[in-house]
Amino acid sequence: MVKKVKANPMSARKVAVILWSLVKKNTKNQYRRSFLGILWTVLNPLLNMLVMAFVFSRIFGRTGIGMDYPVYVLSGNIVFGLMRTATVTAMPSLVGNYDLITKTRTPYAVFPLSNVFTALVNFGFSLIALVVVMIVRIPAGVRFYWSGLMVFLPWLPSMFLFCAGLAFLLSAVYVRFRDLKHIYNVILTLWMYLTPVFYSVDTLHLPEKYGVIMKLNPMFHYLEYFRNAISGILPSWESTLICYLVGIVVFGIGFIIFRILKKKLVFYI
Repeated sequence: MVKKVKANPMSARKVAVILWSLVKKNTKNQYRRSFLGILWTVLNPLLNMLVMAFVFSRIFGRTGIGMDYPVYVLSGNIVFGLMRTATVTAMPSLVGNYDLITKTRTPYAVFPLSNVFTALVNFGFSLIALVVVMIVRIPAGVRFYWSGLMVFLPWLPSMFLFCAGLAFLLSAVYVRFRDLKHIYNVILTLWMYLTPVFYSVDTLHLPEKYGVIMKLNPMFHYLEYFRNAISGILPSWESTLICYLVGIVVFGIGFIIFRILKKKLVFYI
């Protein structure tokens, strides 16, 4: 009878070092052989904002939004982009790090988390693009407010919890169900159009019941909080509570499913 040898748990310091190394590796790989390199992280949201502001301002109009439209579009784009990047890149993280998983005692959770942290780094560069646009739009009435600091605290930690929970769930399920990648891309497209990234719910003049349904979308609350903060509107404690409740619940569900499935993940990778 073969006895199972219980591996000593890796120290928190070593886990942190591995996590940091993976974040640096992921960031470098994103811009390998790219002429502009990491500058694309700033240019990409700017270019998307220009296209979306030009196209959708003609379709939905700029009235009823309550803030400068280019800033409105860019803020929605980078917030939704944070969630999209974190989850899409985390999904194949376990499969893509098969060698490390099988040859080292690195905790499985490090791999999806490293992609979430990488998405946060990209989000930081996207904020630079937002600041640039806000400076350019000052003649149009855009102003900077101290409430914008609430983007970093308390908003960002709640957003991290939400993204990390989805990352845990998707990465664990993807190991056993590879078609999830294609299905999730469709879900993301639908999710983006159901989220007021480039339009306002008020401008659609939806019946009240449909407006309530749209507000069940977690990203609606994260976008609204972010936009209120940068617009000088102090987010209410109810908004903060909603963001954290959603983040904690999604993180808890994702982590529990990840822990349940991880025992057999190595056999499917």
